[in-house]
Amino acid sequence: MTFSEIDARYIAEFADETRTQLTARSLAHEHGVPVIPPATGAHYATIAGATSAQNIVEVGTAFGVSGLWLLRGAPGAILTSIDDGYDRQEQAKPLFAEAGFAANQIRLITGRASDVLPRLNENAYDVVVVDGDPAHVATYVEHALRLVRVGGVVMVPHVLWKGEVSDPTKRGAIPTAFRKMLLDVRDGTDLVSSMSPLGDGLLTVSKLA
Repeated sequence: MTFSEIDARYIAEFADETRTQLTARSLAHEHGVPVIPPATGAHYATIAGATSAQNIVEVGTAFGVSGLWLLRGAPGAILTSIDDGYDRQEQAKPLFAEAGFAANQIRLITGRASDVLPRLNENAYDVVVVDGDPAHVATYVEHALRLVRVGGVVMVPHVLWKGEVSDPTKRGAIPTAFRKMLLDVRDGTDLVSSMSPLGDGLLTVSKLA
């Protein structure tokens, strides 16, 4: 075992999940829905707390795994969660309630992100998480940057996509889409961004004045 592998294990085990979060994760695994690891969720919570988030948008409800982490960092925030799976959202509802969040804090919208995101108000959200169809990641991030306020943060998981994004020999549609989005964000004059190896790669972007 190399030093980096030891570090990765230590980081992965550092984040702890509540019983409710573990239930949400178990449901996701049971239904074969990929979700962020706890270390990525802890980063979400930290960013939500650091921005004093009051309004959060996430693409991908995923039985509440990401949303529970976001609200753990900003327990007074209103979460708007978009997913095209009605059943996933229905199973997430009681978990949000079990975690102590009021019904009026959770706004679940069933539909395709490409249809819903254009209808949301620009510059109105503190944090936006994009965890939807990777083939459309560039479009989703473009919308996210429109929705987030100045000083707000956009986070995108899975940006290394199983190691394919960093491998120039991988020419598939998904790694290509991620590479284009990453370059567009990096070169944005009104943005500051960083990429970490958390999970399958995590992009964090802050919108400047």
